[in-house]
Amino acid sequence: MKKTDRTRWLEISAVVITGLMKYVFTDWLELRVFYIGSACLFWTLYIYKRHRRDKLILQKWGFRKEHFKQSFLFLLPFSLAIIAAIAWYGISFNAIFLNWHVIPIILFYPVWGIIQQFLMTALVAGNLWSISGVKLNNPQIIILTSALFAVVHYPSVLLMAFTFFMELLFTSAYFRWRNLWPIGLFHGWVASLLLFFVLDRDLWSELWIVF
Repeated sequence: MKKTDRTRWLEISAVVITGLMKYVFTDWLELRVFYIGSACLFWTLYIYKRHRRDKLILQKWGFRKEHFKQSFLFLLPFSLAIIAAIAWYGISFNAIFLNWHVIPIILFYPVWGIIQQFLMTALVAGNLWSISGVKLNNPQIIILTSALFAVVHYPSVLLMAFTFFMELLFTSAYFRWRNLWPIGLFHGWVASLLLFFVLDRDLWSELWIVF
Protein backbone atom coordinates (compact mmCIF):
# COMPACT_ATOMS: atom_id res chain seq x y z
CA MET A 1 0.00 0.00 0.00
CA LYS A 2 1.25 3.46 -0.88
CA LYS A 3 2.22 5.73 2.01
CA THR A 4 -0.32 8.35 0.89
CA ASP A 5 -3.08 5.75 0.76
CA ARG A 6 -2.14 4.51 4.23
CA THR A 7 -2.35 8.08 5.54
CA ARG A 8 -5.78 8.52 3.95
CA TRP A 9 -7.09 5.31 5.51
CA LEU A 10 -5.74 6.41 8.91
CA GLU A 11 -7.53 9.75 8.52
CA ILE A 12 -10.80 8.02 7.68
CA SER A 13 -10.36 5.73 10.71
CA ALA A 14 -9.71 8.75 12.94
CA VAL A 15 -12.89 10.39 11.66
CA VAL A 16 -14.88 7.24 12.46
CA ILE A 17 -13.39 7.14 15.97
CA THR A 18 -14.29 10.81 16.43
CA GLY A 19 -17.87 9.97 15.48
CA LEU A 20 -17.99 7.02 17.89
CA MET A 21 -16.70 9.22 20.71
CA LYS A 22 -19.84 11.33 20.26
CA TYR A 23 -21.92 8.46 21.69
CA VAL A 24 -19.60 8.21 24.70
CA PHE A 25 -19.08 11.87 25.64
CA THR A 26 -22.31 13.45 24.36
CA ASP A 27 -25.02 10.79 24.59
CA TRP A 28 -23.75 8.79 27.57
CA LEU A 29 -21.64 11.11 29.74
CA GLU A 30 -23.43 14.31 28.58
CA LEU A 31 -20.11 16.14 28.23
CA ARG A 32 -21.07 17.95 25.04
CA VAL A 33 -18.79 20.97 25.45
CA PHE A 34 -15.84 18.73 26.32
CA TYR A 35 -16.43 16.58 23.26
CA ILE A 36 -16.83 19.48 20.83
CA GLY A 37 -13.91 21.39 22.34
CA SER A 38 -11.63 18.34 22.31
CA ALA A 39 -12.57 17.40 18.75
CA CYS A 40 -12.00 20.96 17.51
CA LEU A 41 -8.64 21.16 19.29
CA PHE A 42 -7.44 17.76 18.07
CA TRP A 43 -8.34 18.35 14.44
CA THR A 44 -7.07 21.95 14.46
CA LEU A 45 -3.70 20.67 15.69
CA TYR A 46 -3.77 17.96 13.05
CA ILE A 47 -4.47 20.53 10.31
CA TYR A 48 -1.60 22.67 11.63
CA LYS A 49 0.79 19.71 11.74
CA ARG A 50 -0.05 18.59 8.20
CA HIS A 51 0.24 22.15 6.92
CA ARG A 52 3.77 22.44 8.34
CA ARG A 53 4.79 19.36 6.33
CA ASP A 54 2.80 20.19 3.19
CA LYS A 55 2.16 23.85 2.43
CA LEU A 56 -0.41 22.94 -0.24
CA ILE A 57 -2.55 20.67 1.95
CA LEU A 58 -5.00 23.43 2.93
CA GLN A 59 -5.70 24.12 -0.74
CA LYS A 60 -6.15 20.41 -1.40
CA TRP A 61 -8.57 20.04 1.49
CA GLY A 62 -10.65 23.09 0.55
CA PHE A 63 -9.50 25.83 2.94
CA ARG A 64 -9.19 28.38 0.14
CA LYS A 65 -10.77 31.42 -1.49
CA GLU A 66 -11.28 29.95 -4.96
CA HIS A 67 -14.87 29.04 -5.87
CA PHE A 68 -16.29 30.32 -2.58
CA LYS A 69 -18.92 32.36 -4.44
CA GLN A 70 -20.01 29.49 -6.71
CA SER A 71 -20.39 27.07 -3.82
CA PHE A 72 -22.13 29.67 -1.64
CA LEU A 73 -24.66 30.54 -4.36
CA PHE A 74 -25.31 26.87 -5.10
CA LEU A 75 -26.15 26.14 -1.45
CA LEU A 76 -28.00 29.41 -0.79
CA PRO A 77 -31.44 28.59 -2.30
CA PHE A 78 -31.56 25.16 -0.64
CA SER A 79 -30.56 26.65 2.71
CA LEU A 80 -33.09 29.49 2.45
CA ALA A 81 -35.84 27.01 1.61
CA ILE A 82 -34.96 24.89 4.63
CA ILE A 83 -34.75 27.95 6.90
CA ALA A 84 -38.18 29.08 5.64
CA ALA A 85 -39.59 25.63 6.47
CA ILE A 86 -37.99 25.79 9.92
CA ALA A 87 -39.50 29.24 10.53
CA TRP A 88 -42.94 28.01 9.39
CA TYR A 89 -42.71 25.05 11.74
CA GLY A 90 -41.60 27.24 14.63
CA ILE A 91 -44.46 29.69 14.10
CA SER A 92 -47.00 26.90 13.69
CA PHE A 93 -45.95 25.07 16.82
CA ASN A 94 -45.20 28.09 19.01
CA ALA A 95 -41.42 27.86 19.18
CA ILE A 96 -39.83 30.51 21.38
CA PHE A 97 -38.09 32.83 18.90
CA LEU A 98 -37.12 35.47 21.46
CA ASN A 99 -34.50 33.30 23.14
CA TRP A 100 -31.16 35.11 23.15
CA HIS A 101 -29.34 31.78 23.38
CA VAL A 102 -29.81 31.34 19.63
CA ILE A 103 -27.55 34.33 18.89
CA PRO A 104 -24.23 32.97 20.25
CA ILE A 105 -25.01 29.56 18.77
CA ILE A 106 -25.56 31.04 15.29
CA LEU A 107 -22.31 32.99 15.68
CA PHE A 108 -20.11 30.18 16.97
CA TYR A 109 -21.68 26.92 15.78
CA PRO A 110 -20.37 27.40 12.20
CA VAL A 111 -16.86 26.80 13.58
CA TRP A 112 -17.98 23.32 14.62
CA GLY A 113 -19.79 23.03 11.29
CA ILE A 114 -16.55 23.71 9.38
CA ILE A 115 -14.70 21.08 11.43
CA GLN A 116 -17.46 18.53 10.81
CA GLN A 117 -17.48 19.22 7.08
CA PHE A 118 -13.70 19.02 6.97
CA LEU A 119 -13.97 15.55 8.49
CA MET A 120 -16.80 14.35 6.26
CA THR A 121 -16.06 15.96 2.89
CA ALA A 122 -12.28 16.40 2.87
CA LEU A 123 -11.16 13.42 4.94
CA VAL A 124 -13.88 10.85 4.21
CA ALA A 125 -15.28 11.73 0.77
CA GLY A 126 -12.06 13.30 -0.52
CA ASN A 127 -9.89 10.42 0.66
CA LEU A 128 -12.25 7.77 -0.72
CA TRP A 129 -12.03 9.56 -4.05
CA SER A 130 -8.22 9.69 -3.91
CA ILE A 131 -7.30 6.22 -2.60
CA SER A 132 -6.08 4.15 -5.52
CA GLY A 133 -7.67 0.87 -4.43
CA VAL A 134 -11.20 2.24 -3.94
CA LYS A 135 -13.43 1.72 -6.98
CA LEU A 136 -16.31 4.05 -6.14
CA ASN A 137 -17.72 6.79 -8.34
CA ASN A 138 -18.73 10.22 -7.06
CA PRO A 139 -22.45 9.45 -6.47
CA GLN A 140 -21.54 6.32 -4.50
CA ILE A 141 -19.04 8.24 -2.35
CA ILE A 142 -21.58 11.02 -1.78
CA ILE A 143 -24.25 8.55 -0.62
CA LEU A 144 -21.80 6.61 1.57
CA THR A 145 -20.49 9.80 3.21
CA SER A 146 -24.02 11.09 3.80
CA ALA A 147 -25.10 7.77 5.33
CA LEU A 148 -22.10 7.80 7.67
CA PHE A 149 -22.88 11.35 8.78
CA ALA A 150 -26.52 10.40 9.37
CA VAL A 151 -25.54 7.42 11.55
CA VAL A 152 -23.53 9.75 13.81
CA HIS A 153 -26.79 11.54 14.67
CA TYR A 154 -28.57 8.40 15.90
CA PRO A 155 -31.02 7.98 17.70
CA SER A 156 -32.95 11.01 16.38
CA VAL A 157 -34.63 9.74 13.20
CA LEU A 158 -35.57 13.28 12.12
CA LEU A 159 -32.02 14.52 12.62
CA MET A 160 -30.61 11.50 10.79
CA ALA A 161 -32.87 12.12 7.79
CA PHE A 162 -32.07 15.82 7.79
CA THR A 163 -28.30 15.36 8.02
CA PHE A 164 -28.36 12.71 5.28
CA PHE A 165 -30.13 15.10 2.89
CA MET A 166 -27.91 18.05 3.81
CA GLU A 167 -24.73 16.02 3.43
CA LEU A 168 -25.83 14.98 -0.05
CA LEU A 169 -25.86 18.69 -0.94
CA PHE A 170 -22.66 19.53 0.93
CA THR A 171 -20.59 16.71 -0.51
CA SER A 172 -21.91 17.40 -4.00
CA ALA A 173 -20.85 21.04 -3.64
CA TYR A 174 -17.47 19.96 -2.30
CA PHE A 175 -16.74 17.64 -5.20
CA ARG A 176 -17.68 20.37 -7.65
CA TRP A 177 -15.82 23.35 -6.12
CA ARG A 178 -13.57 22.01 -3.34
CA ASN A 179 -14.26 24.86 -0.93
CA LEU A 180 -15.08 24.06 2.70
CA TRP A 181 -15.99 27.55 3.93
CA PRO A 182 -19.57 27.95 2.59
CA ILE A 183 -20.35 24.31 3.40
CA GLY A 184 -19.32 24.77 7.03
CA LEU A 185 -21.11 28.11 7.36
CA PHE A 186 -24.42 26.80 6.03
CA HIS A 187 -24.04 23.68 8.15
CA GLY A 188 -23.71 25.78 11.29
CA TRP A 189 -26.53 28.21 10.52
CA VAL A 190 -29.12 25.71 9.32
CA ALA A 191 -28.33 23.14 12.01
CA SER A 192 -28.58 25.78 14.76
CA LEU A 193 -32.05 26.87 13.66
CA LEU A 194 -33.27 23.29 13.19
CA LEU A 195 -32.19 22.25 16.67
CA PHE A 196 -33.69 25.34 18.31
CA PHE A 197 -37.01 25.68 16.49
CA VAL A 198 -37.86 22.15 15.33
CA LEU A 199 -36.19 19.78 17.77
CA ASP A 200 -36.70 22.21 20.69
CA ARG A 201 -33.10 21.90 21.83
CA ASP A 202 -31.36 24.83 23.50
CA LEU A 203 -27.76 24.19 22.50
CA TRP A 204 -26.43 26.97 24.69
CA SER A 205 -27.93 25.36 27.78
CA GLU A 206 -26.78 21.93 26.64
CA LEU A 207 -23.22 23.17 26.28
CA TRP A 208 -22.88 25.12 29.50
CA ILE A 209 -25.76 23.87 31.68
CA VAL A 210 -25.77 27.30 33.33
CA PHE A 211 -28.46 29.59 31.96
